Amino acid sequence: MRTPPHFMTALITPFDEGGDIIVEAHHHNLQLQFSRGVNGFVLGGSTGEGPYLEPDERRLLVGEARTELGPEPFIMCGVAAQSVRQAISQVDEIAAGGADAALVMTPTGLARGNHDAVRRFYEAVADASSLPIFLYSVPPVTGYDLPTEYAAELSEHANIVGLKDSAGRPLHTKHVVQTSAEGFLVYSGSSSALTQAIAGGAVGAITASANYLTELVSAVVLTASESVSRAESLQAQLTAATRAIEAY
Repeated sequence: MRTPPHFMTALITPFDEGGDIIVEAHHHNLQLQFSRGVNGFVLGGSTGEGPYLEPDERRLLVGEARTELGPEPFIMCGVAAQSVRQAISQVDEIAAGGADAALVMTPTGLARGNHDAVRRFYEAVADASSLPIFLYSVPPVTGYDLPTEYAAELSEHANIVGLKDSAGRPLHTKHVVQTSAEGFLVYSGSSSALTQAIAGGAVGAITASANYLTELVSAVVLTASESVSRAESLQAQLTAATRAIEAY
């Protein structure tokens, strides 16, 4: 796997009133972010309304991104599935589009809360996947928080390379970093917890706020990796802005 950047935008997916993807708007969003220095994108995640994407729409989003930006940017795409078979179908789809990795959300249906079932789900998907797998724990969306010990166990799998942690609890993120396999890439998905997550060992950020506060999120990531105290004022600005936006 190519090394992903420290900062990636969880890009929105533009739809028309009938629910079809607006390809021109997708190109516009990609180019706007790329012009701001973004070199990593997560498509079809929570912000990208991944659970609502239909068959072949993931391939469309990834393929159009490659057409628009070429081979340079790191492109990850979300997988939102309730079964291993469904997940592999989505992974195959984004691989066909040219994705670098898959961001696989914890199952939200019958397996939710059954930690062993979730672990087996990830192991089976990773065994069969042609792409590297990132775990995706996003309790505000799924109502399920992947336990630290299970994330650490899964980090030992050769094809599970990282985690996007959107729980918004920096101490939890730090514990995952400390207990996971060497080289396991933990990203914070919580804008308000970004500085403290990086202080705890997270390698960077994958956030929705990067859609509209690109430069500020990038500055927080860069500054926090050098000095937590110097990042505090930037973090305060980011937290205030995202709370105002996310209230809607």
